[in-house]
Amino acid sequence: MKNKVLTAMAAVGFTAAAATTQAANPAITEVLTADPAAMVYDDTVYLYTGHDEAKDNKSFYEMHKWLVFSSTDMVNWKNEGSPLAAKDFDWAKGSAWASHVVEKDGKFYFYTTVRHDDTKPGFAIGVAVSDSPTGPFKDALGKALISNDMTTDTDIDWDDLDPAAFIDDDGQAYLFWGNTKPRWARLKDNMIELDGPIHKLDLPDFTEALYAHKHGDYYYLTYAMGFPEKIGYAMSKSIEGPWEYKGILNELAGNSNTNHQSIIDYKGRSFFIYHTGGTPKGGSYRRSVAIDDLYYNEDGTIKRVVMTSEGVDPVE
Repeated sequence: MKNKVLTAMAAVGFTAAAATTQAANPAITEVLTADPAAMVYDDTVYLYTGHDEAKDNKSFYEMHKWLVFSSTDMVNWKNEGSPLAAKDFDWAKGSAWASHVVEKDGKFYFYTTVRHDDTKPGFAIGVAVSDSPTGPFKDALGKALISNDMTTDTDIDWDDLDPAAFIDDDGQAYLFWGNTKPRWARLKDNMIELDGPIHKLDLPDFTEALYAHKHGDYYYLTYAMGFPEKIGYAMSKSIEGPWEYKGILNELAGNSNTNHQSIIDYKGRSFFIYHTGGTPKGGSYRRSVAIDDLYYNEDGTIKRVVMTSEGVDPVE
């Protein structure tokens, strides 16, 4: 009898251990997450997300802070808490929208979207800094890096959304952002000031969620297009373009009008990280991060992402 009990306990233990590595989409279900941005640092993936707090899907986004998670296998995610909140920017009055974090020279720079106070109405981009990828982050400038009065080619006040930073192989840093109008600019070596003018991009059917990455010899811009949003992409031999549109990368995200992506290489594999409204009470204002594999063709183009309920296998 004792042996049977021990065998049963061992089986339960094995099942529990196996359950910890069983992937699924959404990848994080303990809390609502949106607008993912992932960074690989020190052999660990850090996943930064917004935090939807809307009580239902009938009103609008309610987002006050950001969250960060860490993983070494892309399946088991440790909740590292909130590294930053919209209220941490004294000049902002709320709306913790999409963000992106990069590391340079041992410091971590958190670029993000907030709504500016009434001195400069409209959405703005702020930058915060930390000595740790999990924060806490502090406002690096004491003012907006980009405010709505700096981009006057639209009549809307939400055209400065979704910042995404990119550091090229030569160390030059860039910032990409925009809603309805895609934009980019160089960053100074201090990472907290623009270095030169703001440039426009020509991308078909552009809506928002610009994201830059490099794989092999090519640079890639991915972005949300149309509404409800799909993800399209363009390629170039230079981070400053010219860019050639290549087509749709990801179809409509389930039960969500928006789509927002991050693409990383990690331990020999490539991953497409996005959000859906895929939880039982999910929707456009109550989103959750999902992860699927991403594959490149021999010519550098990207195969269309297949969205799955199973998610990814753990990285070994």
